[in-house]
Amino acid sequence: MAEFQTSTCGWNSLFPTFHETKPRVVRLSLQQFVQDASPEQLRAWDDSIPMLQRETGKILEERKGAQKYTAILEYRLPLESRRPDVVMLTEGAVVVLELKGKSHPSQADIDQVSAYARDLRAYHKECQNVPVFPVLVPTRAKDHCSYQDGVSIVSPNALENTINSFVKENEKLIDPHKFLENSAYSPLPTLVQAARDLFHSGEVREIWRARALTDPAVNRISEVAHQATSTKTRHLILITGVPGAGKTLVGLRAVHAGYLDDLAVERGGGKPTTPALFLSGNGPLVEVLQYELKKSGGGGKTFVRHVKDYLNSYVPKTASIPNEHLLVFDEAQRAFSKEKVADLHKNWPVGIAESEPHHFIELCERMPEWSVMVGLIGEGQEIHLGEEEGLIQWRNALEASNNSDDWTVHAPATSTIEEAFDNTTIAMSWDDSLNLDTEIRYHLASDLHKYVDKILEGNKEEASPFAIKLWKEGMRFWLTRDLDVAKNYLQERYSEYKEARFGMVASSRDKILIDYGVNNDFQSTKRVKLGPWYSENQNEPHSCRRLETVVTEFGSQGLELDMTLLCWGNDLIIKGGEWSNEYARGYRPSVPLRDPFRLRQNAYRVLLTRGRDGVVTFLPRDSLLDETWGFLIDCGFKEL
Repeated sequence: MAEFQTSTCGWNSLFPTFHETKPRVVRLSLQQFVQDASPEQLRAWDDSIPMLQRETGKILEERKGAQKYTAILEYRLPLESRRPDVVMLTEGAVVVLELKGKSHPSQADIDQVSAYARDLRAYHKECQNVPVFPVLVPTRAKDHCSYQDGVSIVSPNALENTINSFVKENEKLIDPHKFLENSAYSPLPTLVQAARDLFHSGEVREIWRARALTDPAVNRISEVAHQATSTKTRHLILITGVPGAGKTLVGLRAVHAGYLDDLAVERGGGKPTTPALFLSGNGPLVEVLQYELKKSGGGGKTFVRHVKDYLNSYVPKTASIPNEHLLVFDEAQRAFSKEKVADLHKNWPVGIAESEPHHFIELCERMPEWSVMVGLIGEGQEIHLGEEEGLIQWRNALEASNNSDDWTVHAPATSTIEEAFDNTTIAMSWDDSLNLDTEIRYHLASDLHKYVDKILEGNKEEASPFAIKLWKEGMRFWLTRDLDVAKNYLQERYSEYKEARFGMVASSRDKILIDYGVNNDFQSTKRVKLGPWYSENQNEPHSCRRLETVVTEFGSQGLELDMTLLCWGNDLIIKGGEWSNEYARGYRPSVPLRDPFRLRQNAYRVLLTRGRDGVVTFLPRDSLLDETWGFLIDCGFKEL
């Protein structure tokens, strides 16, 4: 290879060339690539390059096939800022090396290199069918070889044997040119990143596995909408899915990726600019998406609108006709009851308030010729008062309509849907492509929702096997009673990943956390500016990365971080072997409270599933939490 540096790495060459090149030449190539390298980084290169050359030399002496192995240094993962120190392409294996100038690596070091390997497996086209091995090298250690959390931890003098143990002679070698192509690595975007892509280009980056899991639902929405235009009919589409399966992404793509642009019907003022609109009752989600799009030069209110604002625009004005033909309602199972709507819209004329599903069905019937209502349905996410009525409200709204014969419900045959629509008079069309049953949010690790369910059921025996599986897939569940330990781990883990977002989350009903430096009280969390909290870098005062401010289940639902620092309060504790909300802060509801214990369980279900890489859980040193600590350890959490 004549060119050692590419747009994605500081050095790449076959092993013989790397072994024979003078260290200062390699260092200069790296320095030209990483132009903001610190003096500490330069010293680290000067220390590590000769060691790496020595170990590759040993491999060349031992293995004839090593003449065709490739050494890649400072590989910048496309669409990210992270750079694994070394990637080696060998026979039948990809080896990721992370070098640390230490004798004893930290847990953050171990998890960092583990995540590199996980993401190459999940998102790199050339690593689909090749094992990827993470190796951590504490460069000041001697004669050390161990294995922890799926990572080989070896001293420099043990590196040759470790790499040789991964090689499968005569297996296919990855072409380094293909490996280094920018298009070869396409990581799953966060919801905010996906929204930004959709707003600016109408497309979301291609993810070789994720698109296959979500495309059928998006295509079905488009098919039903085109059917509705040709038959002049009305349709309710219900899309179900486990947490993290991409329901919101499906809804955003259906509205903004151009599938429906040819379908608008002319009104008095001409056709609407778009025939579809994405609606959410989740205030924080709307706030964060609108902030991010406004920051990047967009008009967020045309991209996503709050349910409350939309209903205000049309419900009191009975003659007004909505501009759209298709509405997507995120988390439709959490639609507000009639009582909650009346409480929320006190400015409406007396007596017109009905449940949100009732109002949306009525608004769809005002739309000329055809309409489609899409409801994205999650489970166990009801955390607000007035959200507990469930899916039955959609059935009731349709059956109460004077035009119920015009409607068809399209839904997967899940137990939740079948129970809600049992023996209904409404036409039903069953379609299992509308059920998203695979998690993609957590870097394609699976069964997090089942694990959390078992935890919140109090079933540690069935939770533990899920934990083992998830740890192998790269998810982390840490536990500590020292808040500073938790903060230091996160700061170190993501110190080289500036785009990463991590922050403190806590329940709104806890009473003791504020005594331990966690300001989860109402006034403190009310002051948090959620747009900057989720979007800004660490040097900005409102950024979540500073680990100074806290958001509760209300500020985190529907959103995601790379990792959360979950501060566990006393509002949900294990007492006598069972969960108890005995010490939770009380409610003062204007809407009748049906099941406060269920709301606490759902709050922690939300808090436990916000992190794409997992969760670090802080339990204060309060005797009320001692049994909870032991229970979480038995469920598979590990002490940090």
